[in-house]
Amino acid sequence: MASSERDDEQDEGEQDEGLSLPEEGAVAQVEGAAPEEEAKPKLSLQVDVQKRSTCERHITVTVSREDIDRYRDKEVSELMSTAQVPGFRPGHVPRRLVEMRFRKDVGERVKSALLMDSVAQVSKEQEFAAIGEPDFDADAIELPDEGPMTYEFDLEVRPDFDLPKWKGLLIDRPVHEFTDKDVEQALKDLLARFGKLVPHDGPAEVGDYVSTGLTFTHGGNILSGSEEELIRIRPVLTFRDGRIEGFDELMKGVRAGETRVGEARLSADAPNEALRGQAVTATFEVREVKKLELPDITPQLLSDLGDFESEAELRDAVRDSLQRRLEYQQRQRARDQIARALTVSADWDLPPDLLRRQSEREFSRAVLELRSSGFGEDEIRLYLNELRQNSQAATARALKEHFILERIADDEKIEDTPEDHEVEIQLIARQSGETPRRVRARLEKSGRMDVLRNHIIERKVVDLILANAEFKDVSYRPERVDAEALDRSAGGKTEGDKSEGDIPEATP
Repeated sequence: MASSERDDEQDEGEQDEGLSLPEEGAVAQVEGAAPEEEAKPKLSLQVDVQKRSTCERHITVTVSREDIDRYRDKEVSELMSTAQVPGFRPGHVPRRLVEMRFRKDVGERVKSALLMDSVAQVSKEQEFAAIGEPDFDADAIELPDEGPMTYEFDLEVRPDFDLPKWKGLLIDRPVHEFTDKDVEQALKDLLARFGKLVPHDGPAEVGDYVSTGLTFTHGGNILSGSEEELIRIRPVLTFRDGRIEGFDELMKGVRAGETRVGEARLSADAPNEALRGQAVTATFEVREVKKLELPDITPQLLSDLGDFESEAELRDAVRDSLQRRLEYQQRQRARDQIARALTVSADWDLPPDLLRRQSEREFSRAVLELRSSGFGEDEIRLYLNELRQNSQAATARALKEHFILERIADDEKIEDTPEDHEVEIQLIARQSGETPRRVRARLEKSGRMDVLRNHIIERKVVDLILANAEFKDVSYRPERVDAEALDRSAGGKTEGDKSEGDIPEATP
């Protein structure tokens, strides 16, 4: 008996986990399935589908009494051959006794099997392009002793839309010839990563660093704070949920021991809903002013930077890095223009819950793209802060763009390959200073391989669109970074304000 109950519990757990809709394109037949399972009779279902929005469906399913009895009879028949009851040999327990003794276990197994099979059948017959799992509580659904079983669930599906024209788009392409002056400035930025911060007794200037305590308050209440932050003085200071404009003017001339008070404006998408769009007070208690001293270019530094044999070779590498960033800007601007052109008629609404869930995926996609394009941790943090402060609108546009690019990929039979994954992982590893094996393991552990897959597919589709586009070259001047980013929320940490824990520390 104990063995049978354990088997029942294991089977029930496996069935409960299988209630999600099969992925689009997934193989429905399980390898090695028995012939009678392949020919399983269809369920007699009554299905009512309500379209609540472009991406939301409410489904009511009614399973007939005949199907319930058929599934129950099958479960009891299978159990009779293994059930252990005192006084009877296995396989010789009367059917009536099995039905009475294992009534609850049989009922749960019948319910789980019916739910799994009926959801799969509804998905296939209704041709749902699901983007999430059915939203229902299996434990709350009851298997009736008489009459049919009825249950309801909500489902998010891909929107149905007319594919916009994507061939022959006119794309502005930024172009720039990098000068020795550009390379010199980029080299200084690179050397700054290996520079040394030294205490400074005098007043602070733009570009200096301040070691400061930081407190955010509103109406006399403390929202968040930090005992110590090392912040570079730049025109703008951004947070995960807001920014301070004129930060350079606020901190100009500050000395150790002084306190400066400024105003931080929270974004309209700040996690703290009560303070969205409002100003909060930022208090900086400066403990020390520091200046950055760049290192000399020595053979040891050349080795640390990438086994360069000479300064000239290092400068060539810096020029290549600038060119790679320009290519990223060209691609980003092209993609922005593509997105605007493709989504101009995509006026369908997206469920708020879907946008909230997808926002972190959009952050992850952006990080992957920035990593492979050679951007460092500070620049990525700055970009993510900007993205978070406009997360609702940015995520909505990115998601609509994703649906459209995915449709093009389906129509044009565009797929990802193992080689595509290896190339992307190699690029990320090169920038982050990790081994490709470690990058892959981290992506798999964090569940981000599907993000990488989407990134690859979308990149291939964008390449196809660009191959069919017309270009107009426009002058481009690389902008100097004028903002400093802190990975901190000014309005306080609330639910949904998650850190981007899978961003590796940047090394040259």
